[in-house]
Amino acid sequence: MDRKQFLKSTLLLGGLGLAGSALLIESCKKSSNTAAVNFTLDLSQSVNSALNSVGGSVASNNVVVICTATNTWVALSQLCTHQGCSLSYSKSAKQLICPCHGGTFDTSGNVVSGPPPSALTKYTVTKSGTVLTITG
Repeated sequence: MDRKQFLKSTLLLGGLGLAGSALLIESCKKSSNTAAVNFTLDLSQSVNSALNSVGGSVASNNVVVICTATNTWVALSQLCTHQGCSLSYSKSAKQLICPCHGGTFDTSGNVVSGPPPSALTKYTVTKSGTVLTITG
């Protein structure tokens, strides 16, 4: 192999290695947890009755809906921004907690502690009669 052919081969293999590394790094990057949602919860149904009390919560469609005050609800993504684990709401701590790595979020979706790199997606909640509509 002459010098010119060696350099071509080396550059080609190096370029392929860089491209492969970029793909590998990109595949490890957490995908966005911001899926569009549009669903309703009827507060008169027993499965949603927790939302009639301050501190009550219901998880549906990868969204956690929390009653933060009388006639006030917040809807947040149920998927941790770190690695996509399902969060649970702790009424006593008033936080969403990730069971995978201990990340915590407040009821506004902001990171309180742990490894999550960003806040949770927040969705719009509107009420008509006994029905909450969650969109975003």
